[in-house]
Amino acid sequence: MIEIKSLSKEFKLTKQHRRELGESFTDKKSICAVNDISFSCKPGQIFGLIGPNGAGKTTTLRMVATMLKPTHGSISVCGHDTVHANQQVRKKIGFMTGQTALYDRLTPNEMVQYMAELHGMKKDLFFQRRQSLFDLLDMHDFADRRIARLSTGMKQKTSIARTIIHDPEVMIFDEPTSGLDVMTSRAIMNLIRSCKDDGKTVLFSTHRMGEINQVCDHLAIIYNGELYFNGSLNVFKEEMTQPTFEDEFIFRVEGK
Repeated sequence: MIEIKSLSKEFKLTKQHRRELGESFTDKKSICAVNDISFSCKPGQIFGLIGPNGAGKTTTLRMVATMLKPTHGSISVCGHDTVHANQQVRKKIGFMTGQTALYDRLTPNEMVQYMAELHGMKKDLFFQRRQSLFDLLDMHDFADRRIARLSTGMKQKTSIARTIIHDPEVMIFDEPTSGLDVMTSRAIMNLIRSCKDDGKTVLFSTHRMGEINQVCDHLAIIYNGELYFNGSLNVFKEEMTQPTFEDEFIFRVEGK
């Protein structure tokens, strides 16, 4: 369970930042990346957070994952506050991004085992869990190759297995299919569905409306740090006045 209440995040701007952002930021001392948003994600549900690049999606997810502290508001993950009980929160979550950041000299087997040991997993449970994940992600053929020699898709699968090996209650996916081929993207979407089937809380960020339509139960639209919609996917579809998801998204954010 994730509970987000009145969440905001401001970043201070240096002189260099103001120069890079342009004349409209010359007199500004800070920028608001996330502005007073609230929503909740429930177990057994895939919650889709959608918006263009720079909308505030990644900043929100990093606050949930305890990587950033909110300026205002609060976040609770499985009953633990992300600021005051960050260690407990980290034990409960798996955070998956499009940036793999793997050790090139290790193999997928070694990388995943290393993470399992950090989480204190028992060997029998680790072997069972690894087998299941490698079956689901079709990783057996390259499990013993050096990561430096793997394709982008193979690295992404390895990163996913590393992230989820300890079977966390909450899964956070930050644009996990960005830049990937169709087959790898499909494997990742299947994994997201399996997380729902296992009763996990899933927070899934993307800028692809098609992916939201495939897997999500609930949808929030974020743009310029603000929420423009927060409700079930079925309600969103019922309220649509435009012919496609993309058209409806643009209509909503431009019309507010």
